[in-house]
Parts: sequence; structure tokens; C-alpha cells
Amino acid sequence: MDFVSLRIVTTDVARLAAFYEKATGARAAWATEDFTEVHTPHGSLALAHSRTLASFAPGACRPGANESVIIEFRVPDVDRLRTSLSGTEIVAEPTTMPWGNRSCLVRDPDGNLVNFFTPVSEAAKAKYGIAATA
Repeated sequence: MDFVSLRIVTTDVARLAAFYEKATGARAAWATEDFTEVHTPHGSLALAHSRTLASFAPGACRPGANESVIIEFRVPDVDRLRTSLSGTEIVAEPTTMPWGNRSCLVRDPDGNLVNFFTPVSEAAKAKYGIAATA
């Protein structure tokens, strides 16, 4: 088994795609106006309009109702990314966590929590295969 993607169901695919393109630097790969994916080296974030579920699972998702999942992206420099997120709701400014990641928690345009983080301790860097600093 291989984890491939996480899908966010929304009523505004273009708005979410623009947010994730800006935040990740990756271009969305559009299949239709109702479905796109933002690919990273280790998985994809799929964005789908709520009407894509209507044909086979009506009522299965409520866009903008997530209150228990945090989407996470490892980034090269979370502090630099934070400065580029003007207009984004910042839930927690960049903070170094006890496990060695420097994290910034934001909400995407649909209200989903997104954690952008950079490993800063040697142990956190080692976990992600990042070379130790001298």
C-alpha cells in the first residue's frame, strides 16, 4: 500500500488551488474545472468541487467543516514562507516545537488548518534525511 493523496472537498477549487500554489510553489495540475492536484515529491493534495461527489456519494462531505485534520507541508524556511502569506489567517506564528520543528499554523481559504514546518534541531533534520549543519 502507498499513501497517494489527501483530498479537500470545496465549493471553490480555483481559490484553494491559488492558495496552495502560492504556499507550496507547485503548480496545480488541472484535470477539469472541478478537480486539480498540487503535487509534491512525496504525495499530492487533491482539490475537488463538492459536486464531484454528488453523483456517487451525495452528502458525504461538507466543504469548510473540517475541525480535526491538519494538513502539513515541510518547507525549506518557515519564517520566510510566513512573510509571503499576507492575507492568510495565521493561527500560530512560527514557533520551535519540543520535537525540533519550527512550525507556523494557518488556515486555508476554506478554514482548514495547515501546518508549514521546517526541521531545525539535528534530530528533526535526521528524521527527514536533512544533512547535519556544521
